[in-house]
Amino acid sequence: MKLWFMGTGAGRPNKHRNVTSAALQLPEPHCAWWLFDAGEATQHQLMKLPLKLSKLEKIFITHLHGDHLYGLPGLLSTRSFDGGVSKVEMYGPSGLKHYIETVFGLTGTTLDYELEIHELDEQTDGNPIFKDDCFKVEAKPLVHRVPCFGYRITERDAPGRLLTDKLRELGVEAGPLYGKLKRGEAVTLADGRVVSPSSVTDGIIPGRIVTVLGDTCPCDNVRELARGADLLVHEATFAAGLEAKAHEFGHSTTTEAAEAARDAGAKQLVMTHFSGRYGNEELAKLELEAREIFPNSMAALDLGCFEIERKGSETEGSCAE
Repeated sequence: MKLWFMGTGAGRPNKHRNVTSAALQLPEPHCAWWLFDAGEATQHQLMKLPLKLSKLEKIFITHLHGDHLYGLPGLLSTRSFDGGVSKVEMYGPSGLKHYIETVFGLTGTTLDYELEIHELDEQTDGNPIFKDDCFKVEAKPLVHRVPCFGYRITERDAPGRLLTDKLRELGVEAGPLYGKLKRGEAVTLADGRVVSPSSVTDGIIPGRIVTVLGDTCPCDNVRELARGADLLVHEATFAAGLEAKAHEFGHSTTTEAAEAARDAGAKQLVMTHFSGRYGNEELAKLELEAREIFPNSMAALDLGCFEIERKGSETEGSCAE
């Protein structure tokens, strides 16, 4: 599982970075990826990454500010030209559907695939907004100048390594039955015995948790969404000491992002959404500010990639098909 950044800037693009967008590349055997926000020129940045637009499966918009949204209509339109025919589901605040329908209506744009838009209520109770055999996604409102959401992606736990000696003792033949057990499915043998995955595997491999936040001031929902996350993406628009300015515009500082990661028990913090006042040469200083509070803190760069390892797994793709 990998997280790619197509834009790490706040407000508007500059010579150092594009505006906000990130892509979560799902583990094998999936070929799909999910998009988080789509600032202007997201599709231009995407062409520099090993991700096919036709494989885009879901889009999660945090809020309707232009630096998180203006690249969306063009990207959706281009997907039709790139051979995208599979359905795309999109999630975001109220007004997202009206925005897309208005732009497409005025420009006469049509898509060659189904686009299903789910609008989120600010009173969302935290129940999953999406769930299948491999992942669930939860959303909670954040504190910003307009309705804004953060997203928590949780991968399903998987059975550990198969105990082949025990399987042979039970008379389980290698082949399809091994695959079912590895995917967490019980199997029934020819003599009627049922073999459960827990009895023939070496424990459980915890699923990964990735939290991607929109723009926000410090708030309780940040900690809830980031609780125990393997990777937390948190905005750090301003440096330490500029808390008053950050809060005036609904943002956070480097130290506030680090405090959130620490308090939530996250494993890694990746900061993004940097003000244009900071050049890339200043990111090392911003990292140091965060690391004084949360040592495993990093500053994201445009086109940078962070790999989220699944601890204890020999290969990825162990969720049920």
